[in-house]
Amino acid sequence: MSTFAGKRVVITGAGRGIGLAIAKAFAAEGAKVAVISRNETSCGAAAKAINADHPDSARFYGLDVADFDSVQECGKQIVEEFGGVDVLVNNAGVTRDGLLMRMKSEDWDTVLDTNLKGAFNLIKALQRPLMKGTDPRIINISSVIGLIGNAGQANYAASKAGLIGLTKSVARELASRKVTCNAIAPGFITTDMTDELSDDLKAGIIAKVPLADFGQVEDIAQAVLYLASPSARYITGQVLAVDGGMTM
Repeated sequence: MSTFAGKRVVITGAGRGIGLAIAKAFAAEGAKVAVISRNETSCGAAAKAINADHPDSARFYGLDVADFDSVQECGKQIVEEFGGVDVLVNNAGVTRDGLLMRMKSEDWDTVLDTNLKGAFNLIKALQRPLMKGTDPRIINISSVIGLIGNAGQANYAASKAGLIGLTKSVARELASRKVTCNAIAPGFITTDMTDELSDDLKAGIIAKVPLADFGQVEDIAQAVLYLASPSARYITGQVLAVDGGMTM
């Protein structure tokens, strides 16, 4: 039997990149996945691709995770359609890069509302169903930038650092109900965004990584599967850096 057969998994930011890789990995292990993205077209296409390989394993939901009321309603819909929730992966994230001196307040708000408040919104919507789930897990996708900061990304760094604080607090609050909550901090991962970087910039980034390479989305997906598995039952409130040694 597959590791996650019958498990019900909710993944935000799952229309592409890391989120899509996570959704595919869970579906391949027998889970039913709720694919969430603000772009309904992309999450619809993602669910279609997953179902092509693993029939009737994915449903999609177009949702702005920063909208509290919409998230609460969507959460109710997911619980009704899936019969409950066992795993929540908060992966949705955006960037609005710029030096703090020039950063617009709306760029700050957009990043914090999506990356940090979005995770809060989903946890609020699904914490009670999770308490009733089997081996319930919350996994928040942070970033190495939340650990070390980065010039031109004060908003992003603050949101991802805040996500780590949220992770540790939720882990303490829900431990008595046997819900674990952990964070993963990806380093530089090959995605659509990194593909657009110049060769010189890529070389500069790789020079900072002891393993001298970019990570792959599957590296993050496998880390998520581990933290969601029975093998990780005694791990909570932790941050796992998947970064090629960048932050060691």
